[in-house]
Amino acid sequence: MSEQIAVIVIDLQVGVLENCVDARGVTERTAALVRRARSEGVPVVWVQDHDDFPEGSDGWRLAAPLERRPDEPLVRKRYRDSFAGTDLAEVLDRLAATRLVIAGAQSDYCIRTTTQAAAARGFDVTLVSDAHTTSDAEFDGITISGEQIVAHTNMYFRGLRYPGQRFGIASHDRVPLASA
Repeated sequence: MSEQIAVIVIDLQVGVLENCVDARGVTERTAALVRRARSEGVPVVWVQDHDDFPEGSDGWRLAAPLERRPDEPLVRKRYRDSFAGTDLAEVLDRLAATRLVIAGAQSDYCIRTTTQAAAARGFDVTLVSDAHTTSDAEFDGITISGEQIVAHTNMYFRGLRYPGQRFGIASHDRVPLASA
């Protein structure tokens, strides 16, 4: 059985990207990935934060140069896990998706939680290593840079293992979009 791929773009919104490292680079690389997916007939699913940013507000809008096409699904989420309380599972079921390619923001929250949830739901997952971002964080008096968080997220996901599933990281220009 061949795999069906879907590209998932999470929270690359104006309000979410404030203070994120390399936000412009991440949105440009994600836009290139989206263009490639569209040209190869791979569906693109957009996930947007609808808790902190009311739909239609400046903070809710996708950051340039990203643009959602009207025929591409929009999943409205309120939690870090893009599956929690949303129709993402149903959208992916309609697309018959078996492998997800994930890009977006915040690496340490929505990206990591959603990639882990996708793995637990049985999807093969590729995290786009140069197309996710976050801001600096502080915990218990320790500052962690956004660059460190992105690198750690890539390292964590590269080593993820579940029985019978495939996971990995790849840069936006090297993510395989053809069925294996």
